[in-house]
Amino acid sequence: MTIFLEVVLPVLLVFSLGFVLERKSKLDIKPISTLAIYIMTPCLVFQNFYHTSIDVQIFYMLLIALILLLTLVTLNKIIAYFMKIPSDRETGFVLSTAFMNAGNYGAPIILFAFGQEGFQFAVMFMVIQSILMNSFGVYFATKMKESMRYAVKMVLTMPAIWALVVAAIAKTIPFELPLALERTTSMVSEAIIPTVMLILGMQLAKIPLSGFEWKGITYASIMRLFVSPLIAYGLTLLFPVDPLLANVIIVLAAMPSAANIVMFAVQFEAEPKLVSSITLVTTIISIFSITALLVLL
Repeated sequence: MTIFLEVVLPVLLVFSLGFVLERKSKLDIKPISTLAIYIMTPCLVFQNFYHTSIDVQIFYMLLIALILLLTLVTLNKIIAYFMKIPSDRETGFVLSTAFMNAGNYGAPIILFAFGQEGFQFAVMFMVIQSILMNSFGVYFATKMKESMRYAVKMVLTMPAIWALVVAAIAKTIPFELPLALERTTSMVSEAIIPTVMLILGMQLAKIPLSGFEWKGITYASIMRLFVSPLIAYGLTLLFPVDPLLANVIIVLAAMPSAANIVMFAVQFEAEPKLVSSITLVTTIISIFSITALLVLL
């Protein structure tokens, strides 16, 4: 009960504020999300990478994230083959189950559960997940019609990538950040967590609350909330991963479907209604599943 009250409930309450605000006021999310994507997130990424020593643990994190993604995609394709699931529907399941909400939801949960050190790992995982989502996610969303060159182009448009590059250069030179810039990036980065939590609540408020296809939702929920963290747990045993990093990866792997993946489903006609309903339902169920997982860890 303590974990729910101290870790999950604060996150849930902020989501609820965004949800209620959007339902009542019908605000345009785009300007707020633009601020988060183009200003706040790059500052957060820069701050974390600039002040964090990069070691072999980050390589293990990247490797585990990639293997986890490919394993979930492969499982979906095997099941789709034997169940004779149409390609559009299969793509919707891949998007919903292979990509978790590591940013809007995962990062604050990790911050409250494991503190600042765990949060630094979560930010790095979030960047890795964003790269995978904007490359492999686009590739799968287009049913592999687009080339990986197009996917790479999508990745290079991400401001967080360039913040990572700048931080890497500054660490390599090495370059001491002027106090004014240090304070600026620090202040802006501190605004990201409540902002992205409110954005997620607002995004969820836009999802229709009717016409759910429970068979597909049940399958995707099991894959995303239970199968994914089990695979992640197995992967953390295969590599000499720091215990804190292992816990962070397992918890992030148990996060609900990424809200941003709905945009890909809409844009590339990959069962957007199914994907959006899976995102909403997995987010609701995760209130209980994440609490239980944190108790076990």
